Amino acid sequence: MTAHPHPTAAEPRAEVDALLRLRNVAVTHLEADRPTPADVSFEVRPGEVVLLLGPSGSGKSTLALTMNGLLPQAVPGEVLGEVIVGGRDATTTPVAELAPTVAMVFQDPDAQLITGTVLDEVCFGPENLRLPVAEVLARAESALRRVGLWDRRDESPDVLSGGGRQRLAIACALAMASPLLVLDEPTASLDPAGVAEVYAALRDVVAAGDRAIVLIEHDLDAAVELVDRVVALDGAGRVVADGSVDEVLRGRARELHDLGVWLPTATLAALRLQRAGYDLGRLPLTPEELRAALEKAAGGVASTALPTPRKPGGEPFLRVRGLGVTRGRATILHDVDLDVAAGEFVAVVGRNGAGKTTLVQAIAGVRRPPRGTVRIDGVDVRRLSARELSRHVGFVFQNPEHQFIATTVDDELAHGLRRLRVPEAEVRSRVDEMLARFGLADRADAHPFLLSGGQKRRLSVGTALIGGARLLVLDEPTYGQDRARAEEMLAMLDDLRASGTAIVVVTHDLQLVAEHADRVVVMDAGRLAADATVADAFADVALLERTGLGVPPLRRAFEGLRQHPELASITRLRDLPGGDR
Repeated sequence: MTAHPHPTAAEPRAEVDALLRLRNVAVTHLEADRPTPADVSFEVRPGEVVLLLGPSGSGKSTLALTMNGLLPQAVPGEVLGEVIVGGRDATTTPVAELAPTVAMVFQDPDAQLITGTVLDEVCFGPENLRLPVAEVLARAESALRRVGLWDRRDESPDVLSGGGRQRLAIACALAMASPLLVLDEPTASLDPAGVAEVYAALRDVVAAGDRAIVLIEHDLDAAVELVDRVVALDGAGRVVADGSVDEVLRGRARELHDLGVWLPTATLAALRLQRAGYDLGRLPLTPEELRAALEKAAGGVASTALPTPRKPGGEPFLRVRGLGVTRGRATILHDVDLDVAAGEFVAVVGRNGAGKTTLVQAIAGVRRPPRGTVRIDGVDVRRLSARELSRHVGFVFQNPEHQFIATTVDDELAHGLRRLRVPEAEVRSRVDEMLARFGLADRADAHPFLLSGGQKRRLSVGTALIGGARLLVLDEPTYGQDRARAEEMLAMLDDLRASGTAIVVVTHDLQLVAEHADRVVVMDAGRLAADATVADAFADVALLERTGLGVPPLRRAFEGLRQHPELASITRLRDLPGGDR
């Protein structure tokens, strides 16, 4: 199919050789009983930005690892078919020889950061290409300025936030100036301002027409304006669509929706509205397109009854007072006070480096605060052993690997229960239930580190849930998840809070906040900048601008609608007509 270029992108050059050519690629990991992906063929030419879509476990990240030879040369596995990069066989050409042609950003930035300073990290790749010192430094400065890290060039990567390390990994790839750039979830850890910066830099990368990007991304709200072609995989890792944005995201949106992959929020909203009788014409992909379509649309419903907002009450189940955290001479958190009631869902948001992860780690006892108190159900967490703490609070790390300790998925889920001396019959029952709930039953005997990124996230959430703690703290819980699994997980969190479990979530996904949170805690430079209801927080334009949050997609699309005022106050997909509540 012919690619549909973004207006600012260069035309793919059909007369030149493909930078990447995949032919019937199937990859079987060590000890796996079937290949994922199972059969993938497509080409990428200079000037193209190709979005690779597919449900969790379809093999997207695995496929990315074949593109620079890491699989099978460094990661064990069998690769069948052809993977040709820059005219060379990526399965046999040494990774170092492929590096000038293809640069990669991994799903987990910690997997590729190795040096002592931010500047050294970005210089490392170009230095290994034996470039002149002046060019190495010029490339490093340009790349770091593009991602907003030049002023932190002398710091250790270890002191950066998760989003900061993701920016650094992107800068390293940009500095290589490779013709092919492969990005695996490059913005999953970034705040909205950081996402905008990264995509602006990527637009510059492809503007000249001699470079190409393969992008694996769940956040299509940000990516859709960069992408000009989409390759979609099914759950088994077979190509089911390959074409322009119009052909795939607009023309086959319902099919992709049924596969469980993410679509732009505006598209998901439009699918519901079409079912309710709104005549939107061409399916919109952005909030601006949805707004324009609605201003012209006939049909629809006369009014939409919105549910009454939940108001959890009672004594705080979590009480935080005067919480402060320092690292060396730097103060990371400044005297934070926070209350969370039983059954309340609180979202913690803010820029990268604002202190969000530090706050929730201190709350969960992962990080012992030097001053202040954290009480869960009246108990001071500093007086509890790790075993006792797990009865009160479950914590899910931003990077799932940081909490895995067992050699099989089954044992990982069972470990905490056995430490609590739960009878083995109950352990078996709870583990089987969790395996089924998170779609991991067929991976029960696999090593946790051999799961896909999405599967690792589901396992990490399962280990936090299985002990029955009444406070769950989750750092980016939907990271790496396809839409079906993310919705399943969030529905489960809604069920848990309905039964009295308090939920605290760190996230950059503002639509997730709008859909599920009762309250929003906004962090800014280690201080609590706001603690408000979702409606009040998103109505405070000055707050959103000051803290770099932006506005959720549905609010951008609907606020102030003239033609269909019944939609103007809706911020949640679930409240739209045409869908199941």
